[in-house]
Amino acid sequence: MPRDPFSEQLVGWEKAVAIETRGRMSGRTVVAAVGFIEELDGSLLVAAGDPGAHWAANLRADPRCVARVGTRRAAYDAEELGDAAKARAITELILKYGTPAERLGAGPAFRLRPAPPG
Repeated sequence: MPRDPFSEQLVGWEKAVAIETRGRMSGRTVVAAVGFIEELDGSLLVAAGDPGAHWAANLRADPRCVARVGTRRAAYDAEELGDAAKARAITELILKYGTPAERLGAGPAFRLRPAPPG
């Protein structure tokens, strides 16, 4: 669960996704709430506004994660987006969330694909 109640509320309202990653140094579960775009195939597009975002560095170290939107919770595999796909994701996030999202692009962007069962 995200640490602050406002982030948890946004996740509950399906305005943000709570991404659970494994801390690359601590090995502990770390949760970050971030904006997202849901694709037709069930994957989620997310982007960091800071190149040093810990959740993004954790995904680079271990692409397995759990994501929660509202009451839906599932396992995902993250894949870092290349330039063209990242630009599309950033554009869609800015259109969805407005100008506060305009700093996006400084950090990495990912596609979270539903993990295969098992």
